[in-house]
Amino acid sequence: MLDMTDVRDRAGSLGLQPLTIEIRGAEQIEPAIKALKGKADALYVVADPLFFTNRTKISALAMNLRLPTMSNFREYAEAGCSMSYGPNYLDLFQRAATLVDKILRGAKPADLPVEQPTKFELVINLKTAKALGLTIPQSVLGRADAVIE
Repeated sequence: MLDMTDVRDRAGSLGLQPLTIEIRGAEQIEPAIKALKGKADALYVVADPLFFTNRTKISALAMNLRLPTMSNFREYAEAGCSMSYGPNYLDLFQRAATLVDKILRGAKPADLPVEQPTKFELVINLKTAKALGLTIPQSVLGRADAVIE
C-alpha cells in the first residue's frame, strides 16, 4: 500500500521505527490495537473504508491505551482521534462536480486536466489531547483549520 510505504519512509527519516499491523476484518481491529499496548507511542490510521467505518471504535480503543491517534480524514478527529491532516474532501467533491458538469455539457474527459488536491486541513481534537495529557503548542493550534474542544 503506497500510504504505508510513505509512512515508513518518512518515519525512518525522522529516526522513528514504525510498527505496522495488518487488519483485514472488523473483528481484527480490537485485538490488533490492544496488541499495541506497551509497543507503540502513537497510532496512525491509514485511509481505508474498513477503518473509516470503525473510526469511533478505533478512537475509543486508542484512548484506552492512551495512544495519540492521527489519520487523514477530519471525521476521525471528530470521532475522538487526536488529530487529522489531509485533503479537504468537500472541496474535492465540489471540484469533481464541476468536471462532471463540463462533461455533461459536451467536454471530452480526455481534454480536462488531471487535478491534485489543493486544499488541506488540519483538525485537532483538543479534548482528546487534554485527556491524554498532551499539550498542543499554540503555534500548532493557530495553524489548525478546526479545533475540537
